[in-house]
Order: sequence, then structure tokens, then C-alpha cells
Amino acid sequence: MGSFPLSSKLCPLGPTMISTESVLESVDQSCIRMEPLMNTHLPGKAAQTGGSCAVFMDGSTKVTANGVHDIEDRILRITGYYGYNPGYSSHRRGDGSESQADTPGSETSEESRSYQACTNTALKVLGGLLLVLGVSSSWVGTTQVVKLTFQSFSCPFFISWFSSNWNILFFPIYYSGLVVTTREKQTPIQKFRECSKLFGEDGMTLKLFVKRTAPFSILWTLTNYLYLMALKKLTATDVSALYCCHKAFVFLLSWIVLKDRFMGVRIVAAIMAITGIVMMAYADGFHGDSFVGVALAVGSASTSALYKVLFKMFLGSASLGEVAHFLSTMGFFNLIFISCVPLILYFTKVEHWGSLSSLPWGYLCGMAGLWLVFNILVHVGVVLTYPILISIGTLLSVPGNAAVDVLKHEVIFSVVRLAATCIICLGFLLLLLPEEWDSVTLRFLANIADKKSEEHGEELTESSVHTRSRSRANGAVSIPLA
Repeated sequence: MGSFPLSSKLCPLGPTMISTESVLESVDQSCIRMEPLMNTHLPGKAAQTGGSCAVFMDGSTKVTANGVHDIEDRILRITGYYGYNPGYSSHRRGDGSESQADTPGSETSEESRSYQACTNTALKVLGGLLLVLGVSSSWVGTTQVVKLTFQSFSCPFFISWFSSNWNILFFPIYYSGLVVTTREKQTPIQKFRECSKLFGEDGMTLKLFVKRTAPFSILWTLTNYLYLMALKKLTATDVSALYCCHKAFVFLLSWIVLKDRFMGVRIVAAIMAITGIVMMAYADGFHGDSFVGVALAVGSASTSALYKVLFKMFLGSASLGEVAHFLSTMGFFNLIFISCVPLILYFTKVEHWGSLSSLPWGYLCGMAGLWLVFNILVHVGVVLTYPILISIGTLLSVPGNAAVDVLKHEVIFSVVRLAATCIICLGFLLLLLPEEWDSVTLRFLANIADKKSEEHGEELTESSVHTRSRSRANGAVSIPLA
């Protein structure tokens, strides 16, 4: 703060220059006694104060550190400092200037943070929409390629075993993506050993390998095999719709085994799924290939639900790297221990094929590749975006398969099948509702009602003001009643 000259008429010290800093130094003492003004001096006469200057006011007052602003306010009032307002000393003005200087920067930082948050949310939603399209298209492609493969190669277990072996590539793909995105410095072996802690602190042993991997690998193989068997009996649309019932089975098993929260709407969804299954089986009568196909599809959905519940029970907190490690381990288990089953089926002529050169390798590799892409998108998408989008992508495979069946295979759906498909899909959507959907819905409706009441009150206020203005313009005077 600069110095302000004091006139000799106002100060008995003559034409000396008194700075505000000197006044502040004088009042910084623990106690200052203010002597009353006894005499005055003419201009040009300086009083000897022994090298110090004091400010004399009427009366004697004790001023502490909290009274500095009051003293400074009086000095500013005496000097007539421009821009002075009572109660706003240099310290307060300094605080105001600092707050004013900080305000634009804080507003800019808040705007940048909000903009960044909106950008991240938009990118996540956009990535989720692309993921939905990827999940639905890969699942539709897998189902349709299987139907094409059955035209020349009808060995569902061999197809299931061959596609499950491709899970070995899951961890190498994960590590490659990790190197590209984060420049991972660990070697693949080191990363594999780090992720193997999923099996325990000692890592993966042969006993733990068989104990942990065998149940999941068997359920995985059964799910795929039953799904492929159902595709031999039913259309792709019916099988994909019946497979969506696994969501209802997951809820029932989680409620019974994992003691998850009971939700009435999900019970209704499970009942709708069962109703759709019965209607699908009744479409062609409870006999023949249709009934068997429905049973196989429901069995596939059941084993898939059991696999997911067990996975959540034992590996629910696993990271993406540990999941990739586990799926690759399942691929190795399938290659080592389940390879004997296709050989047994081949020699017993249950599933017989010719020479290896006669196999439709194009269809087999295409189907296995699409199946691998579907599994990668499902497991990666849960980490990168919202899990509900993965379920929506699986549900969209039903209309996708229906479009392919109608346009390419010229399938004609009966009314009962269409109704059953719609009921199953509606139940699937009900299962996607969050646990707090009822309270969220009630709060949303309450907010809407409050907004409507506020708008109605504003309209009434505006109308009353308009009426009064019109009455005054017409010369009418309203007399308030006592």
C-alpha cells in the first residue's frame, strides 16, 4: 500500500509525510495509549518526537490486532483517499482483489473439469454403443455360420471342442493390448505368473489347475454343445430367444445360492421367461424336434447360468488380466483333457467325419473366430463400459437372427412363436432394471410433480399481476377487505 500525505492542519507534526505503514507499525504493539490533543502547531513547525510519530485521537483507547482495520479506516477517512468506503480497508480490498483474481481461474478450472467429465461420459457411451453392435453382430454371425456349417458338417461336439480351443489365445491378445496401451515392461511369463495368483498365493499348481478349471470347462463345453444341438432342431431366432432365458436363471440361482436381494419385478421376469419357453414348446405341439430343440436350448441357458453364478462366487473380484488368464487356462484344459471325447465319438461313429482335408475349415475357423470375438467383447466390455450394454447386445441378437432368417432362409414365424419371443425379450428387459429402480422412479415422478406445481404457481402469479395491471389501466381500484 502506498503512502498518503497528511496536511499539517490535520496533524500537529508539521509538513512531515506519514505513511500508513508507520501507523500500522505503531499499532502492532500489544497496547498503545492514545494521548489527548493538548496543543496545535503552525504549519511549517515540526514537533520533535524522538524519531517516532504518534497519532493522537480523543480519549484513550486500547487497540489490539483486531482493531488495525478500524485505525486504518480512520486514517483513510482523514486523508480523503479516493475510492474509500467505510468498512473496507486495504486488507479487505486486498482480499477482494485476490478473490476477484482467483474467481476467473476457478471458474475456468471448474468449466474444464465439467467439460472433461462430459467428454469422458460421451466417449464411454459411444464406446458402449459400438460395443453393443459388436456383441450382437458377433453373436448373430456365430449362430448363422453354425447353421451354414451344419449343411456340410454335422458334428456339434467337434465344433464345440474346436471353438473352445481358441480360448488359449485370450491371454496373448490381452497382453498384446496391454503392451500397446500401457507399454507394459513385464515379460509375458512374468505377467502370466502374476495373474496366476488367482489360483492362490502359491500360484497355479496341477491340483489347483484341475480343481478350479475342470468344473468351469465342463460347463462351458456343455453350454456350447447344447446350444449347437438346439440349432439343429430349431431356427436361429428361436434358439437365441430361448438362450436369453439364462438371465432369469442367473437371478434365481443368485437368489438361492448367493443370497442376493429379492426383487418382485425379477420374479415376474422369470415367470415371463418360463411362460415364453412353454409357449415356444407348444407352438408345434409337445412332440417332435421342436420340443427336443426347446429342451436343448433351455438346457444350454441353464448351464450358462450355473457357469456365471459359479464364476461370480469364486472369481467375482478378478481383474481383466486374471479373467484372460483363466479363460486361456480353460482352453488348455479343453485341449488336454477333453480331446479324448471327439476321438471316442469318432470311433463309435456317433460323430464321423472323413479326412481332415475334407473338413470345412473356412466355416470352422470363421465360427471359432467370431465366438472368440464375442467372448472378448463380453469380458472386456464389462471393464471398459457399462455391463448393461453387454446384456442389451445379447438381446439384440434375437431381432438380428430374425432378420437373417426372414431375408435369407425365408422362415415364416407363427403367431405363437412371435408372442413367445416377445414375452421372453420383455422379461429379459425387466431383469436389466437396477435394484433401486422403484425408489428412483418414485423420486423422478415426485420431481416432475413438484416442477408442475411450481409452473402452475408461476402461471397463477403472472395471471394475477396481469389482471391487476389491466384493472389499473381501466381505472378500477381494488380495495382490500379488512
